[in-house]
Amino acid sequence: MNKTAPLLDLWIQENNGLVTGWKRDANAPRKGQELCNVRCLSLEFHKLLTKIQGAPHTADFTELELTVMYNASVFSIALSEFSKVELLITNTIDKIFQIPKCTPETYDCLLFWRKVSEKLQTHPNLHFYIGQLFCLQWTIWLVTQKYHVIKEIEMELSLFDMVSTENERNGEVFDSLLLVLEPKDLIELLHICTLIEQGAQRLRDGLYSEALSDMKKATSIPAPRPLVACAHLISGSGFVQMKRPQMALVCFRKALETDSRCVSALYQSMLIYKQLGNKEAEIKALELLHSCLNVNPTSEFDVGSGQLVSSSLLLSSPSLKNLLAVPSAHTLLRSLALRCVFHGRISEGVEHYLDLLASLQTDQQHLCSSVDVPALPRLADLYLEAAAALLMVQRPADCIALCDEVVGTTLDLLPEMLELEESDMEPETVPREPRVNSDKGATVLWVGAAHLLQGHCHIHLKDWKQAITHYTRCIDLLVKVRFKNKGCEPQIPCSDMGNNERSKLSILQRLKAFSFAGRGICFSQTDQLKEALRDLQLSLHAFPECGFAGRWCGEVLWRLERRHEAASCWKNLWNFPTDSSKERACLYILEPPTDHLMNPLEFQQRIKDLGFEEDKNRPV
Repeated sequence: MNKTAPLLDLWIQENNGLVTGWKRDANAPRKGQELCNVRCLSLEFHKLLTKIQGAPHTADFTELELTVMYNASVFSIALSEFSKVELLITNTIDKIFQIPKCTPETYDCLLFWRKVSEKLQTHPNLHFYIGQLFCLQWTIWLVTQKYHVIKEIEMELSLFDMVSTENERNGEVFDSLLLVLEPKDLIELLHICTLIEQGAQRLRDGLYSEALSDMKKATSIPAPRPLVACAHLISGSGFVQMKRPQMALVCFRKALETDSRCVSALYQSMLIYKQLGNKEAEIKALELLHSCLNVNPTSEFDVGSGQLVSSSLLLSSPSLKNLLAVPSAHTLLRSLALRCVFHGRISEGVEHYLDLLASLQTDQQHLCSSVDVPALPRLADLYLEAAAALLMVQRPADCIALCDEVVGTTLDLLPEMLELEESDMEPETVPREPRVNSDKGATVLWVGAAHLLQGHCHIHLKDWKQAITHYTRCIDLLVKVRFKNKGCEPQIPCSDMGNNERSKLSILQRLKAFSFAGRGICFSQTDQLKEALRDLQLSLHAFPECGFAGRWCGEVLWRLERRHEAASCWKNLWNFPTDSSKERACLYILEPPTDHLMNPLEFQQRIKDLGFEEDKNRPV
């Protein structure tokens, strides 16, 4: 084409001006103006397309129309106007090739594009332009998660023959016609994103070997670092499902080496370290995760954005989002505090808890979070966990202050009587949002646990009277709890109910047992031995595995001159593991602090001496 028509030249200049303006603005975006710019340019491109569609149906104008339509459709896809683009594609191709229109009810993607492929054999000059439109159609299928259509098309037609960029545009005028997004770049992005999404779906369906095969292909394709890291992450998740944790760790390390921002790989590594019992590595991973999210507070690994058709748009399936999701910075800080306490680094745990509470005072966004894995516990739980950690490092005054805060904010919500049903025998789960008013069982637990910890604090301070007061308040709450089987009358809970240690009923039973034991210890220190023996026996009735209560029961029996009964208690319970020997369902349901009051060697000597006396008095 040696000379172009004035109108054709004018429209080419208008297209090029819009593309140049977009690329200039995209390189120096004004904050908050990106979406506005996309909408404005989309409107301008569609106006231009409407003008071109009214021009004579010649080869030059057809190629111009297809190019402008491609640019306009890219902006429409960025605005998620997928139906609009699909209709535009089918109508345009129908006008060019005279392919009979299909109604939405009878539309067959495979049949339509098979006919398009056949028509291209007689229109080689349009191969490049129709290939552009097929890229757009492929994009829409991927974004709308129609993976079965992509698979069918791939089996029937060659995707890469259809969208091959080796077919150059014809005509000297069109050599200077600008595109808002090069098809070659879009094809490469579509290829790896399709593999990633397909791998995530296969992982969800339990097809682990197939998913690993897809990810091997994905990591061999030149692609942006975040996408390659995402492929390594999916491979690692596949090995996790196949019970091969060491191979999973290798993949997660590759993901981090490829892109240090792939915090999902770090989170998954932390879960494996936890599973393997590698405490130091688990805590280190939590520290790194929390630091990363403090710098970049997003809760998900961003697989790439900043373009009109970005990998963030293409990779949007729930399966992939679940693989990429990580907890919020608040949740990670709580997990870090909890693991430090459980693993003996209690002072560090205390500092993390105090940082968390201070952060929550100024940021309440966690309460509205709907994408948190796992959910952050309710504020009262966090206060009580922090109070328990403070008690462990012997800071009773600070512990009492936090407990007072819990009691002050929840006391008015306590029910007159609490009935637990069969569903409460199941393991306790933490709801995603605080529901204090609707969860009266949690309110009883919070106030009771606050009084329990305050009683423990006063034992530390040897203020026996105040300790008894708080233990009594806790007991008075718990005696109002009744358990109701379906079709039966409510009854007082007993030790053979709630065998699952994480059920709500089991937790309340431990709370009751520890409160009775704490009060019994205080009575023993004030020489109220009968009252002490009563409470210690009630503690054992509520929770027979309460070993320290059994040992104190023996001590009281010894002081009551019932030495053989005391020795029997000690023999049965001395080697029984205490609750503190393992991670508890609730960090703040603590045993009374008795280490500084009881001397194990002294009790062992008593048993030994009593045994010697029995042997000496035994008849020959």
